Amino acid sequence: MSNDATPPAEPEKKSIPETDSSPAIADLSEDEAGLAELGYKQELKRGMSGFGNFAVSFSIISILAGCITSYSIALGSGGPSAITIGWPLVGIFVLCVALAMAEVCSKYPTAGGLYFWAGRLAKRNKRHWAWYVGWFNFLGEVAVTAAIDYGAATTMMAFAALTFGVAPTALNTFGLFLVIIVIHGLLNTFGVNLVNLLSGVSAWWHIVGVLIIVGALWIMPTKHQSFSWTMTAWHNETGFTFMPFVFLMGLLMAQYTYTGYDASAHVAEETKNASIAAPKGIVMSVLISIIGGWILLYSITASIQDGSEAGLTALNATETGLPPAQVFLDALNNPTMAKFLLFIVCGAQFFCGMASVTANSRMSYAFSRDDAIPGSRWWKKVNPRTGTPTNSIWLCIALSTALTLPALFNETAYLAVTSVAVIGLYIAYVAPVLLRRLKGKEFQDGPWNLGKWSGVIGWIAVVWVIFICILFVLPPSLPITISTFNYSPIAVLAVALIAVVLWYARGKKHFMQHLDKEQLAIDEKKLLEEIDDWPLRTTRRRPSNLARGCWAAVG
Repeated sequence: MSNDATPPAEPEKKSIPETDSSPAIADLSEDEAGLAELGYKQELKRGMSGFGNFAVSFSIISILAGCITSYSIALGSGGPSAITIGWPLVGIFVLCVALAMAEVCSKYPTAGGLYFWAGRLAKRNKRHWAWYVGWFNFLGEVAVTAAIDYGAATTMMAFAALTFGVAPTALNTFGLFLVIIVIHGLLNTFGVNLVNLLSGVSAWWHIVGVLIIVGALWIMPTKHQSFSWTMTAWHNETGFTFMPFVFLMGLLMAQYTYTGYDASAHVAEETKNASIAAPKGIVMSVLISIIGGWILLYSITASIQDGSEAGLTALNATETGLPPAQVFLDALNNPTMAKFLLFIVCGAQFFCGMASVTANSRMSYAFSRDDAIPGSRWWKKVNPRTGTPTNSIWLCIALSTALTLPALFNETAYLAVTSVAVIGLYIAYVAPVLLRRLKGKEFQDGPWNLGKWSGVIGWIAVVWVIFICILFVLPPSLPITISTFNYSPIAVLAVALIAVVLWYARGKKHFMQHLDKEQLAIDEKKLLEEIDDWPLRTTRRRPSNLARGCWAAVG
């Protein structure tokens, strides 16, 4: 982590002596030169601030969306204790994952993110590592976008039902989903300046929204549960009797929410001072979410009016489909205010989906630039007027829509095809972190690093992701039926199969081979080679340490 002062907003131009190995980085801004070192020319418009970078990841984590829509998972699998203890417990380990990813991001601030890191860090089979990590990341993000926007449509239909008496159906919910995702495509198409502005609005919407909801829940109700009950009360609807297992499954509420913070890496090529701002964005989005999410969850849980076993069971089966929405109605005793709070949640989900499309499209643009996705010559194009990967944006919109189509006919089928979302992302998260640890002292830090804490934090991150990936594939409840079956293992195998087939069909020949010279700053055969002796890399590396770096991350 950097312990230097905050750099100027506009990176100065650096004139770097040309060498045989780095002729493309002379007379470029520091960000452009850093990207050239990684092998790519600046194509996307670099107009995003450090706060905007943070806001994209913070919006995708979206405590107002994740905590509200996933609340029932923990409520039925451990109850209040799984909610209020589980959130910060999971948050600590996720923060380790974010810290470990951020350190690598500082060294390689490119839109490709995870797959490029994996390729650079692997000691052998570099293209293979990059390929498989890339496909888990890409399809995981497509599934996340589908899940976020369909979840937003579901919540908005619930709001419409409460406010206007509109009966939600599979057809009108899917229709609203189409409207939402098309709007998100259009907003991302208009340019990075608009995305930067709306990302900032989104961050403040989440922060102020949490304050309004928390304030209403502490001021308006006449009754609150005790601190002891809120932190320790137990409730189990899973069918399992082994309490530790039930509690662990309840942790998935938090783990499902803590996703998408790799977005800061995917928009790095549009971020000023990316080698510092992007890793800060990753870490701070998780840290602020831990704090804000716990305050929100504690306030909702303490406002539950009937804390009996029967009351908690009824709450989890509410007709609203969202237990927190029912808490708003019961605790506030003011339907208008309850609907207003639900409106705030709807807005947060809308912004969350917009940010997800941003990250997804930038990753697919980079993956196409390296000729991974069929039709890459279309998806890698950048709109010269807006500086955005317009074609890639609409590819992601189309794929997310296709994944959501089963919801028209069968909710279980939809959940099955989107179940790869979180586990796919975390498989992609852990690979470069593991490879960085295996690289050991050969890895030369970027300007933002963990110093002596790197090893400890990195291995904690690796162990945690392996552990939660096991949790992701276990059955969440008994009895196991078609509707309660955990389809995540099948979805993971499907992604792996797609990646294997595409590797032999085209990836082995084309991926990072014979690429468009107009997009490259070096020969494609050197894209995954480490180049640590270039002039700029030497001048940019600065010592840092974890303790002082944590404070520097805020500044």
